[in-house]
Amino acid sequence: MGTCSRPTDAGRPPRRPPSVRTLAWIALFGVLLLTGALRDSDPPRPTAAQAGSPPGARAVPGTAPNGTALQPLPASDPVRIRIPAIEVDAFLTRLELDAGGALRPPPVTAPALAGWYADGTAPGARGTAVVAGHVDTPSGPAVFHRLGALGKGAEIAVDRQDGRTALFTVDAVEVHAKDDFPDEKVYAGSERAELRLITCGGDWSRKTGYQANTVVYATMNAVR
Repeated sequence: MGTCSRPTDAGRPPRRPPSVRTLAWIALFGVLLLTGALRDSDPPRPTAAQAGSPPGARAVPGTAPNGTALQPLPASDPVRIRIPAIEVDAFLTRLELDAGGALRPPPVTAPALAGWYADGTAPGARGTAVVAGHVDTPSGPAVFHRLGALGKGAEIAVDRQDGRTALFTVDAVEVHAKDDFPDEKVYAGSERAELRLITCGGDWSRKTGYQANTVVYATMNAVR
């Protein structure tokens, strides 16, 4: 199994920010897995076709089917995430920061569980919400193992405590090296309701773990 490494130098996100651009991404999955564990399979990697389009090359996301602007929802805690294209149906737990300002990952003993950054934006509310999950654990592939296989246009559904479901459309899937992670691009605030899904990715080393993060960019396009 692999693990994300835990480099030093991490920003501390502000409380309840309109943006979480300084989120400590480097520790999302900083669980030290068994170095001698066997890796059953490599997670899929996004292709160049899955990357974001150049500015102005695609329609502005965050609009309803009739073309009108889709209004963000009031904040409400998410409870479940479903991604049919990669067979994800997972409960969500609240993720908090540790004493060093890094985000604590979901427990390694619950590989099917994902988590959301609870001091940031709630999925469906105005801004950029962050959901994190393991790519694998010592027991095998985890909840976001196939995140890199998502294509543009795939649907992500987030069920919320208020009974509403925020539906997001995938805009892009990219891999970002940890030593060159684009904080501003990934965590920048938005007037729309946006979502980022993050897991480990890229090359894997027995000594240092995964060298990158797979990031899904998505925008809310409907509510039910």
